[in-house]
Amino acid sequence: MSIRIVIADDHGLFREGLKSLLQEDPDLVIVGEAGDGRSAVKLCRKLAPNIIIMDVSMPELNGVEATRQIVTENPETKVIAVSMHSSKRFVLDMLQAGASGYLLKDSAFQELMMAISAVHSTQVYLSPAIASVVVEKIVKPAEISINTNFKLTPREREVLQLLTEGKKSTEIATRLNLSVKTVHTHRRNIMEKLDLHSVVELTKYAIREGLISTDD
Repeated sequence: MSIRIVIADDHGLFREGLKSLLQEDPDLVIVGEAGDGRSAVKLCRKLAPNIIIMDVSMPELNGVEATRQIVTENPETKVIAVSMHSSKRFVLDMLQAGASGYLLKDSAFQELMMAISAVHSTQVYLSPAIASVVVEKIVKPAEISINTNFKLTPREREVLQLLTEGKKSTEIATRLNLSVKTVHTHRRNIMEKLDLHSVVELTKYAIREGLISTDD
């Protein structure tokens, strides 16, 4: 039986290269591509793929939030995170959101194939380069700080990302199907919960927490 895959990454060349390599395996079928997290969620809702290969840092909706929504709506879809980031925060956030695998983008293609095979068999696959992060979480849990992102509701995290990407309240309202007044309420609640008082401070926070990326 074919494994149906969606590729979600905001770099078109990366998507095309990955698609070309994966299509060489007759057991893998690329059923869709997405350039941002929100499109990835919509695609998975429509196509119900077996696996989605998910970039962690994407516009509109980052990989962590997209993964959380996808896995909540369809637990049968397995998420393999791919990222340039190997820090604890990124790895643990993706795993806590429901990802079944995590690889670094500089991993060999064969490693991705191993990950696809593992998660399709309901196993977890971690790139050897970042496996120590999870071991440390188990051995020294008290040393890992609690991510303050989880003070925020899922909707507040969505609003925060769009706000720090430079979207106006009217744009955010349209994208999320909310009223402008509701967006303003979310913005006020976000600032109160995080004890931040300007968009500049919110942007620095979002970059630090991996909600948005400064990568080109």
